[in-house]
Amino acid sequence: MLYNILLILQLIASLGIIGLVLMQHGKGADAGAAFGGGASGSVFGSQGSSNFLSRATAILATIFFVNSLALAWLVAHPDDGSKSVVESVVTSTSQTEQKDVPSAPSDVPTPVGVQSQPDTSDVPEAPKQ
Repeated sequence: MLYNILLILQLIASLGIIGLVLMQHGKGADAGAAFGGGASGSVFGSQGSSNFLSRATAILATIFFVNSLALAWLVAHPDDGSKSVVESVVTSTSQTEQKDVPSAPSDVPTPVGVQSQPDTSDVPEAPKQ
């Protein structure tokens, strides 16, 4: 549950950072704004947008990095002891091998002259030439 909440927060923070970075203007835009580029008519004023957007970006970047560390710690230290799919399959097959699984029934006919030997290997024999 906590992992899902942190993952959603990570997604929101990353999309917010992308949006804020795309809304900011670069250093080269200041020279054009000095000759009537329209920066003085922006929503936040001539200087307000850089401070507000820079601080909002810094806050979201901090949230993003702290959240990344928390997600990494949660993945590295699972508290519920959940296993991966491979571990659960290996565990279930080892448990079934330990149980007394009956071998082939003794009433199965065998060819004449062939002695039935218990097969202890999982690998079939190669055909004789």
